[in-house]
Amino acid sequence: MPNLNCIVMKTNYLLPNAFKKIGWVLFSVGIISGLYSIFVNESPALFDAKVFAFLVDKFTLTIGSKNTEFFTIYENNIFDELICILLIVGGIFVAFSKQRIEDEFISKIRVESLIWATYCNYIILLLAILFVYGVSFFSIMIFNMFTVLMFFIIRFNWAYFKLKKTANNEE
Repeated sequence: MPNLNCIVMKTNYLLPNAFKKIGWVLFSVGIISGLYSIFVNESPALFDAKVFAFLVDKFTLTIGSKNTEFFTIYENNIFDELICILLIVGGIFVAFSKQRIEDEFISKIRVESLIWATYCNYIILLLAILFVYGVSFFSIMIFNMFTVLMFFIIRFNWAYFKLKKTANNEE
């Protein structure tokens, strides 16, 4: 029978705590750049580049049309792609980096926050499927790629803040 006093919580799936600071920088730059892109509705010419593409479908949303090209070099402004990379990498670094002290209760908050974020994400998706059409639906689908991470980060940090506040009040 194992000695229960010697069980140490394994968090192999979490990144080191130092990634959290890097993540906040990347995530913040991604959010600011994303808001700029939305409100200005123009991508800076600095980001015009030739990129390798597995698939390019020009002017239509139907794969296999006469405008579809496979494995080609494509002229594109990569500003949107860079914003997405900043949001995803930064969000993962923030969401999945260890806290300074990572215990079972923090893990419980992590799991609850992830479940809560998933529910919120799919509620938004269901509402969009029912009530939003055309290009607006496509825009919501793009935002929906990031909402799980955003909801998780907001919910986890709020719950962690409340935990620390409660712990400080008890002292």
